[in-house]
Amino acid sequence: MNTNIALPQGATLFLCSTVPASYAQSVAQQLVAMNRSDISFIDAPVSGGAGRAAAGTLTIMAGATAAALEKGRFLLQEMSDAKKLFIVEGGVGQGSNMKMVHQILAGCQILAASEAMGFASRLGLDAEEVLRAVVEDKQGSWSWMFENRVPRMLKEDYYPGVSALTIILKDVVCFLLWLTIPHLPLERQSDSVIQSIITSQARLHAFPIPLIAAAEQAFFTGLSNGWGGHDDASMVRLYTPTALSTPPPTPAADPEAAMTLVKSFLTSVHAAAAAEALAFAHKLEISLPQFYELANDAAGGSAQFRSCGSEIVAMLRGGSQTSAHTASLDKAIKNLTAVADEAQRLKMPMFLTAATLQVFLLARRSQSGKGRVSGVVGVYGV
Repeated sequence: MNTNIALPQGATLFLCSTVPASYAQSVAQQLVAMNRSDISFIDAPVSGGAGRAAAGTLTIMAGATAAALEKGRFLLQEMSDAKKLFIVEGGVGQGSNMKMVHQILAGCQILAASEAMGFASRLGLDAEEVLRAVVEDKQGSWSWMFENRVPRMLKEDYYPGVSALTIILKDVVCFLLWLTIPHLPLERQSDSVIQSIITSQARLHAFPIPLIAAAEQAFFTGLSNGWGGHDDASMVRLYTPTALSTPPPTPAADPEAAMTLVKSFLTSVHAAAAAEALAFAHKLEISLPQFYELANDAAGGSAQFRSCGSEIVAMLRGGSQTSAHTASLDKAIKNLTAVADEAQRLKMPMFLTAATLQVFLLARRSQSGKGRVSGVVGVYGV
């Protein structure tokens, strides 16, 4: 930080970029070291894009001292949607942590959309029919990211795209990370760098995150292919060389069975992502009810997070597991094994299928699954 900082006495400083919690905390520490404890510092990452920023309807996750929040609340309220200002308990760093665990959901589901559509293409399904079937499946395979990204896959609207691999969320994310990692050229920053916040923080806490780690490797593969400046929906090209708008050369012999495989994949991955995100949130002492409320109405939302996530939240808060919402773990393993077998037959990569199946099998072997998919959260040791 510039030691010649010229903020006036009693100023309020907002950090609205997506950064590691440790970075936000280091800013607060530097202010103290510079004898500028008069400055009220608020860790306040945002979500919603340029349109919602202009409209003052952003989602904001703010962590700070009570005094700083009191001073800055009026501006936070002006910038955010009335129902999307989340005051995160725990002080500076927890706002960034809340954004980070949300990115587990978003990152997994961005890649899941591409993996599902690549799989569907290889199976000989019509892409428009797959999109329609999943979007209508609001109790099972639907996610916000699938509904948002797949239309761009169908149009091949990748250049420069709405959310480029290098600048997903905010351009400034890459800039701030470039300041802290100067040896990494700015043009090489990517969506994977955003995921690297998650993986680096997970390593810091010695916490397992197998799904987002697998997603990170896929994003790095896309970056290596030169797709950094393309829309993140272009990751579908990792799974199939055929444009989704092109009718499959060999239509599926049994379209209903093939569609079931695609939906089973999405349902399983979204449920596992819910467990991973909520487990890490619990580890970081984030309010689980608050995170659940935020994610359900944000880009990380999915049918499985809504149903499976509610049960996981109850379990992590000391309640008992119910069977009202989530599927049988054995059934989920059977369905996902069928997906993995078919992918192996097709000789196609399916990063999230492999990672999710291993999590499910570990849950059954350790009996942490307790018979239900929601029980896989026990694999994370929380």
